[in-house]
Amino acid sequence: MKSLKTIEHIITPPPPHMVGDGFRVHSFFPGGRLIDKKRMSPFFLLDYGAKIDFSPSPEPRGVGVHPHAGFETVTIAYHGKIAHHDSAGNHGIIGEGDVQWMTAGSGLLHKEYHEEGFSKTGGLFQMVQLWVNLPAAYKKTNPKYQEITHQQMGRHILDDGQSFIEVIAGAYKETQGPAFTFSPMQVYNARLQQNAISDLTFPAHYNTGMLVIEGNMEINGSMVATDHFVLFRNEGEEIQIKATENSIVLVLSGEPINEPIAAYGPFLMNTWPEVEQAIRDANAGKFGNLE
Repeated sequence: MKSLKTIEHIITPPPPHMVGDGFRVHSFFPGGRLIDKKRMSPFFLLDYGAKIDFSPSPEPRGVGVHPHAGFETVTIAYHGKIAHHDSAGNHGIIGEGDVQWMTAGSGLLHKEYHEEGFSKTGGLFQMVQLWVNLPAAYKKTNPKYQEITHQQMGRHILDDGQSFIEVIAGAYKETQGPAFTFSPMQVYNARLQQNAISDLTFPAHYNTGMLVIEGNMEINGSMVATDHFVLFRNEGEEIQIKATENSIVLVLSGEPINEPIAAYGPFLMNTWPEVEQAIRDANAGKFGNLE
């Protein structure tokens, strides 16, 4: 018989800060209780843009041109729309419910900002950005994008017929998610109606956490409020979630990447000489050009 995963911490949202002028985020990790940069490996960073109303703006708010190398960014839009461009000529719009899974790999330049129409009207904005580490063997992989729409995600309907697990990466039971990953992980949105229950199972050694995006949840018997993050100990395999009201919870679980980490700004490598080389490459224009 499988045992329950023990909750290690229920973490309140850290004070928000601005990334550029378009993203107000609570940085759950690394830092705070999860200051160990490997504690949620393969997930390195979680920036959560809790609900905020943006006023209309003729000029889109956002983040200007910046480099990335050695990892992946995963942007999940719950409310609002985000546009992006990169130095390889890729561009697109991340709509409500959609996910952009960007592999920076060997390096690129990128910018992201509120989509033009959303910027002009303003409105409710809520998003998550994850940084997912790449194993050393794939640090230099070619940059690429996975544009995953809400409709493309795997959907496992629960017993009440209305609640479901939305699978972005990995699998929930027999339902597969569309995202390709370089190491084993599961990324879900559990969208539960009031009183709905779901059982989740992950290997005991996987690093596992949950962020309550909407509503309130009972997780392995503990009440967890909106915008709070749950960190589980690396023991046990079972998690039971119950919605005390209509709720959404982002579920993250992955096999740790047991390799050294050297992190500096937008570079996530294994050694400091690799970080220094990435900085030289970016400064030398090897990541391309982007206005």
